Amino acid sequence: MFRSVYMDGPMFVRVTSPEPMLLAPIGKAGHIAAMMQISTRNACLLCALAAGAALGIALASEYWGGLVPCALCLWERVPYRVIIGLGALGFVVQGDFLPRRLILLLILLTALAAAGAAFVHVGVEQGYWPSPLPECAAQAIDFGSIADRLRSMPERPAKPCDEPTFLIPGLPLSMASMNLIFALAFAGYVAIYLWNNTSRRQRGNQGSQP
Repeated sequence: MFRSVYMDGPMFVRVTSPEPMLLAPIGKAGHIAAMMQISTRNACLLCALAAGAALGIALASEYWGGLVPCALCLWERVPYRVIIGLGALGFVVQGDFLPRRLILLLILLTALAAAGAAFVHVGVEQGYWPSPLPECAAQAIDFGSIADRLRSMPERPAKPCDEPTFLIPGLPLSMASMNLIFALAFAGYVAIYLWNNTSRRQRGNQGSQP
């Protein structure tokens, strides 16, 4: 069968054949649209992998990079653990048992919680407000014996929550700021995906009506 392909402007490829003419968008917009059209099962897996990558970077910076996390840093990791569990659940369970769109909505809310925790941490680093955690406050001085003082000391030195930690040298973004940007982008992707998925379902239902 003879087919010819030629450019029709900078953003489209026109395909001529005995079948009806097709216009296929190319470029970055087409790739973004393709990412939004993945199944809800794969979307749950993608969320779990993204959360796992964020948590893995935090753990690697602690155990191999030697960066000591503060109390707020440890709390900021909790939402990503929750997202990993929700994403894995959405990937393995049947859609009839638990709607995956509901799981993605829970992932969205958890990502917003992660952004909220990061926002609080950034405000503490900038001196806008004190830390809500008592662990970030200075410890009371124990005037007992030296042995009592040694027993009361933590195994690892505590890091002040208002002291920024920089992951990349020369980049003026603390890990809390990077986490805030990542969490907002994460939540934005899930929100847009859910919006597009709902719109496609509504158009499909309208098309199937007589």
